[in-house]
Amino acid sequence: MSEQTYIWQNGQFFEKEKAVISVMTHALHYGSAVFEGIRAYKTSKGTAIFKLKEHMQRFDYSMKALGMKPPYTVDEMCQAVIDTVKKSGLDSCYIRPLAFYGNTESVGVLPKPEHPIEVIIWCLPMGRYLGAESVDVMVSQYIRIHPKSTVCDAKISGHYVNSMLASMQIRGTHYHEALLLDADGNVAEGAAQNIFYVKANEIFTTPLGTILDGITRRVVIQIAKEQGYKVHEIYFKVADILQADEAFFSGTAAEITPIRSVDDQKIAGHGETGEVTKHIKKCFAEITQGIVASDALTYV
Repeated sequence: MSEQTYIWQNGQFFEKEKAVISVMTHALHYGSAVFEGIRAYKTSKGTAIFKLKEHMQRFDYSMKALGMKPPYTVDEMCQAVIDTVKKSGLDSCYIRPLAFYGNTESVGVLPKPEHPIEVIIWCLPMGRYLGAESVDVMVSQYIRIHPKSTVCDAKISGHYVNSMLASMQIRGTHYHEALLLDADGNVAEGAAQNIFYVKANEIFTTPLGTILDGITRRVVIQIAKEQGYKVHEIYFKVADILQADEAFFSGTAAEITPIRSVDDQKIAGHGETGEVTKHIKKCFAEITQGIVASDALTYV
């Protein structure tokens, strides 16, 4: 592993302490940034990045959703991620690409057409994100951002104030994560994950429209269908989760994380990780660890 941490910034590598931005950066004042979260895994064939192109395609989409003209192509961004992982010296890591409206000498909510766009990428070690093998969840008082108030399927940094407030509610409690509902009282997603539940060996998840189009969510749906499970993308309530046989979160950081309870009510009355969840989690691990052949991995 490299002794020095390097940041890829606008096409060049800088030592972490030298990768700086101005205090007049537009994104610092208005949240006008977009990002991605990607994992690279240690496999028998070397370090492999999970769903690299899909992440960079969404990164490009998110930039355009905020009116940015991407300064790099998707392929160029893919290569920049590969180079950054190599430079990090990490066998496995979490990767954070970030694009944002940069510095200008004026103040205003609306970025100017010529406003500079800056892009950075950095890597860090990451183990289990939620800190437990299975998690206890609390329904938040905060709802998921209304889809007509933003571009809800873009990964916009400012959106995550919503998630931050929900997460702050559970700080210092026994809960591991918050669950956000939509404006109609339907289950939307976790603070940083999509959600699934299982009933009678059929899998249910919130449809696109009020949630992030999670790349791990896509993979879970694909795995489930390939393994013969019926998958339903429908709106549902917290009561449906509580009456389910199993429930789990999915996400780049969370991977596949079983849910033990919601508002202190154990899933299926016992909160044990169910067999379908175990099966999906095993299949996911076989892909990310390179055990089964898959086009999901990009080796560096």
